[in-house]
Amino acid sequence: MATKAARGIVERMFARKSIAQVQRETAASELKRTLGKWNLLMLGIGCIIGAGIFVRTGSAAALHAGPAVLLSFVVAGIVCAFAGLCYAELSSTLPVSGSAYTYGYTTLGEFVAWMMGALLMLEYGLAASVVAVGWSGYVVSLLADFGVHIPPQFTGPAGYPLMRGGVPVLVDGQPVTTIFNLPAFLI
Repeated sequence: MATKAARGIVERMFARKSIAQVQRETAASELKRTLGKWNLLMLGIGCIIGAGIFVRTGSAAALHAGPAVLLSFVVAGIVCAFAGLCYAELSSTLPVSGSAYTYGYTTLGEFVAWMMGALLMLEYGLAASVVAVGWSGYVVSLLADFGVHIPPQFTGPAGYPLMRGGVPVLVDGQPVTTIFNLPAFLI
């Protein structure tokens, strides 16, 4: 009895939809394709570049790669091209909305698709916060160039929920004196 119930749970977790079923469901939806090639290209480049390319290039060249930083960019470009080709193959195989979630649902099952969707949402949220913090540094630097100085308690890193004697502290043990990271909050 218990093994039969367990088998039923596993079968439901890895239940798959056929490509035809997914395409029928998508045809019935009210989503409209409004982004053209140019819009998608700019959206992709905007998501890829973020803020790290401006900061990490100099530090990578100075500390690690030296003159071979160009070679590092070529290797990274090849890796990104392969990732882009994987998504192109995915979208041509299954031309519906849903990205990796829908592909996972049709090939690996519902549980794996759920995991893919959850991890993609975590990735996008983390990437957006990292880019916001990166750009906040640029905003603070730009404002400083124009003579507008924001006090460090407004622009320092936000504290972590570690407590020492009732006082919040950062990971390195320094007490938190920051109210919030103002530029990242505004972005």
